[in-house]
Amino acid sequence: MNWKKFPLIDYKPSFNVLILSLLLAFSARAVGQCAGKVSSPAAVADCAARETPREGSAILDPAHTYTLAELIDVAEHHNPGTRTIWERAKQKARELGLAKSAYYPELEGLAVFGDERLINPFPKPLAPRGYVMVEIPEVRPEVTLQYLIFDFGKRGSTVDSARQEKFAAGADVIQVNQALAFRVASAYYQLVTAQERLQAAEDTLRTAQTTQDAAENRLNNGLATLPDVLNARAETAQDAFDEESADGDEKIARVTLTEAVGADPSPNIVIDGQRSAPLPESLTMSIDALIDRAMKDRPDLMAQTLRIRSAEARIRAAKAEYKPQIVLSGSVAQTSVWPTADFGQLGSASEPTWSVELGIRWRIFDGGVRKNELLIAESKRREAQDELTAIHDQTTREVWTAYIAFRTALRKHDAAVALLESANASYSSSLDAYKYGVKNLVDVVTAEKQLAQARLSSVSARSELFLEAVNLEFATGNLLRNQPPATRLQSQDGHP
Repeated sequence: MNWKKFPLIDYKPSFNVLILSLLLAFSARAVGQCAGKVSSPAAVADCAARETPREGSAILDPAHTYTLAELIDVAEHHNPGTRTIWERAKQKARELGLAKSAYYPELEGLAVFGDERLINPFPKPLAPRGYVMVEIPEVRPEVTLQYLIFDFGKRGSTVDSARQEKFAAGADVIQVNQALAFRVASAYYQLVTAQERLQAAEDTLRTAQTTQDAAENRLNNGLATLPDVLNARAETAQDAFDEESADGDEKIARVTLTEAVGADPSPNIVIDGQRSAPLPESLTMSIDALIDRAMKDRPDLMAQTLRIRSAEARIRAAKAEYKPQIVLSGSVAQTSVWPTADFGQLGSASEPTWSVELGIRWRIFDGGVRKNELLIAESKRREAQDELTAIHDQTTREVWTAYIAFRTALRKHDAAVALLESANASYSSSLDAYKYGVKNLVDVVTAEKQLAQARLSSVSARSELFLEAVNLEFATGNLLRNQPPATRLQSQDGHP
């Protein structure tokens, strides 16, 4: 995976994307979209300032079987949302450069070509008319300098504010990439679920056909009635209808997944469902540890904390406006003149000329501009602090929700496995008993329906368990990061 476009967090030339090796036993490794290690919002922002994103929608190969890692890679490079947030981060980096430019002097080059005609009064003993008409052609190439020497910290505060905004933009990039990865993972698991539901519907149809065949055999042998056969045929027709519905849902899930990765919506995509992948079996961290991780690692909390720092720096810059500034200014030129007069004779010259001055500028009255700028800056800081509080509470709620949902998914999966085993045994015994005339067809059809429901429950529980494990990483800010996962997987033999 080539990370030359959208920086994420804790990327190395090799690391597991979306804890895929933990959730899907993927062997694929991912490389950060920016070369080298990107371990913080600051590094992400620096990377965004250097690189240029790709343009155009993704093109998926309908003959290629895509893993989840590959789909996330495609989405990171081609989804419009990641390109948009990347450009914003690039803009913030340029704004920091603008703020730093205030520390440098301003040099301007000026070339003057002029001709001036004026009246110079002279005493009549020297000029008969009491004045002399003088014309002065002039050529003056000039360089001027303006340099703000001292401003009581205004420039430093402005630079600090821009720097924090740049870092916050880097954290936003991380957040958008994590959200996109979670969206792709959700669409991926929805497709996996749809595919397994389709498989379950096909198995159920075969089961119904088996029941119908048994009823017809008994009818042919005079051991069953025609209503029994008609009932079995009705169940087979219903299961055929359910299979067609599941097939349509599976194609819709393909379209949803292609849209999520930034390709033109289409059902022409093939995925590796990883049906033999080990399942998450337990948590590796307590709820308190999960909340602590979220408070430290979630990019939205990072971004908001950085915006508070930016607001505080803007307050310092606004207060510095009340203080004077010390400015150095000067100019140097080569002035060439050759004046002429209608009386007497004037000399021409071409000499270096210069000026330099050190001044103090101090705004005494501005009609309330500085006061209102300070009040606005203080209000924005309070706004950012309130938003941080809201995000803090939201984070705690989301971690608790993900924690409970994962534990619930574990129990549901265990119950679904037990239900499927029981339903399989029930149907097999009911069918055998029916064939020997011990049970009637109603008992077999009832067991058949229970088996069909158990198959669907098992499919849903398995995909839900994977998705809730991913959601737990997303809620704690650990998605796409090279840190220990919050869940432990079973080994291939079923043991941790």
